[in-house]
Parts: sequence; C-alpha cells; structure tokens
Amino acid sequence: MSARAAVLVACLALAACTTTTEQTGSGKTDLKEAARLNTQLGIDYMRKGQYEFALEKLKKALDQDPDLATAHSSIALLYQRRGETGLAEDHYREALDLNQNDPGTLNNFGIFLCGQGEIEDAEEIFLKAAQNRDNAIPADAWANAGVCVRRDPKKLDRAENYFREALQLNPRHPNALAQMAMVSYERQEYLRARAFLQRYESIAKATPQTLWIGVQTERKLGDLQTARGYERRLRSEFPEAQETYDLLKQSGKR
Repeated sequence: MSARAAVLVACLALAACTTTTEQTGSGKTDLKEAARLNTQLGIDYMRKGQYEFALEKLKKALDQDPDLATAHSSIALLYQRRGETGLAEDHYREALDLNQNDPGTLNNFGIFLCGQGEIEDAEEIFLKAAQNRDNAIPADAWANAGVCVRRDPKKLDRAENYFREALQLNPRHPNALAQMAMVSYERQEYLRARAFLQRYESIAKATPQTLWIGVQTERKLGDLQTARGYERRLRSEFPEAQETYDLLKQSGKR
C-alpha cells in the first residue's frame, strides 16, 4: 500500500483540546480576554475555511497578548494549511515554549514535522502527546505516530504497535482500524485485513483508501463478487481519486 493511504488526524477544535495557564494581571485583564476571544474567533473562521478572516483575528490576538500559547498554536496550524511552513514552525515552537505539554499543540506539531519528512522528531513529539495525562484523545496521537513511522518500510512492526496502542484505548478508532487493515494486507494476512476493514466499515464512512484495500484484499481471498462491489463503489463514490485511476488502469479502461 502506497504512502498516499496515510492519514494524520489534526486537533481541529483547538480551543477544546488545548489548555492555557496564563494569569492575568490587574492592568492587562481586558487585553488578555480580548486576545482569547479573538483566538476563538480565529479558530471558528478556520473551521469554516475562511482563512483570511482567521489570520486577521489570530494576528490581532497575538498583538493583544504575545504570550497566549493557544493563539500561537492556532496560527501555526493556519500557516501550515496555507503552506507557509517557516511561519508555522516558528509559531509551533513558540507555543510549546509557552506551554510545552499541551497535547493538542504537540499532536499538530508532530503532523507538521512528519509532513516535512522529519519522521524521528515527529515520532518523539507524538509519543509525548500520547503519554500526556492531560490528553483527552491520546488514541489520535498513537495512531498518528503509527502513520508517520509507517512511511519507513523498516518500521512496520513499530507502526503496528502504535496502532494497537490506539485501539487498546479506543477499539472503535477509525484511523487505527483502517491502518491495521492496510498493515495486515502488507503482511499478506488477508483474513485479518478483512476483519479490520469490516470493523472500520461498521463505524465510519468509506474512503478511497479503504475501498481500495477492500478490492485488493477480496481479490487475494478469491471473493471476486465482493471485490467487484468495492470496485463499483470506488468508481461511483470517488471518481477522481488516485485509487480509482489505478483501478481503471489495471482494467485497461484508461
């Protein structure tokens, strides 16, 4: 299975998954409160994809309170989405300087580092997030660690261990289930791949990657009828996906 199947889960609701510990002085309370409000507005705009408005609010928040870790981590994620990697890294590091144990920032910084090809550094950050007692969703960090190290073919065992850690915490974790299906397929353990894929399908919507692994797994198991069902769904639900292109190329239709 190619690297395009990898999915890293960011902490999108930053206000919910990060904590701030800034104390307000008597002469700065209004500015600090305004900074928090503008940060929340920036996060809300980011969720809606309104990045220009989000950037305006987050910059204003940092003008009002340069030491607000949540504002730094939020604008870092925004810059990351805009492809401004230098600014993203600067703000991630500033956020962690201000609050080094924030699980949401750690998780997102890990995603950033993994995207830059810094797999070992990203793994270290993900593990720190996963093992943080304040992390309400540590399974995400474990799964992300697995996705990232899986990019190195020599670390498949380690990736599988991280996916299992995620599933131990949350047996219904969609990303970990999908990844385990893919890992099982790579190991030529096709019945196990089918089982993980069935668990995934019982709780989450299909993706091009899960339908593709379904096609390949059922072909290997000799269930061509089920494989064709996956093929039809892949073509109809995701006509522009790379997996669909690969499927059509295999069948000589493109």
